[in-house]
Amino acid sequence: MGFFVYLLECRDKSLYCGYTIDVKARVATHNKGKAAKYTRPRRPVKLVYLEEKKTKGEALKREAEIKSFSRSQKLELVKSRENN
Repeated sequence: MGFFVYLLECRDKSLYCGYTIDVKARVATHNKGKAAKYTRPRRPVKLVYLEEKKTKGEALKREAEIKSFSRSQKLELVKSRENN
């Protein structure tokens, strides 16, 4: 079982970072308006970045790290994954 940190791009082009064990279900939940309060008025959202970690602790630590990034740092992260 994996633990995932993800970035979503919202309709207004803002970015949202979260953690989950089921990426497909979590994105669907965001798009149904049943997930984070932040994403509800900004639907639809799309997955733009995904990173897998071995433990929940590692995933939560990485989520906190990414949330502390500036918008430009988050966009660089997305861009780096697109080039791989």
